[in-house]
Amino acid sequence: MKVSAKASGTPAIDKDPTLLGRMRRGKLLAAACPSREVLKHVTSRWGVLVLVVLETRVHRFSELRRAIDGVSERMLAQTLQWLEGDGLVDRIAYDVVPPHVEYRLTPLGREAAKKVRALADWIEGSLPRILEAQDERKTERSQ
Repeated sequence: MKVSAKASGTPAIDKDPTLLGRMRRGKLLAAACPSREVLKHVTSRWGVLVLVVLETRVHRFSELRRAIDGVSERMLAQTLQWLEGDGLVDRIAYDVVPPHVEYRLTPLGREAAKKVRALADWIEGSLPRILEAQDERKTERSQ
């Protein structure tokens, strides 16, 4: 039995506003889709962590570096530049000596942070099951 995308109550794929609908149209999966760069920035390991930390309050660079264990200065600076370029983070530089720079989420950044925090929360909550599945896969491969 063939199911049409226009079946009763189901929106046509080209009018479907969901991620699945957009993926089916090929926009997100297209190599030239500009959303891929933003997706890379937001969902990178450091991008997710920066968004989650900045969701709590405004931070200085050194505070962010201490809060995100393991990130190098270079990677943190690059991640902040990407997120700033995407309109998710504001960089506020104060004209004082020594220089004082703070980072905060924009309204768009707060939306993104809420989404990635939900994913991070799911990962943290599911970690025991994920680790168990990883162990099972390792055991299967070694046999």
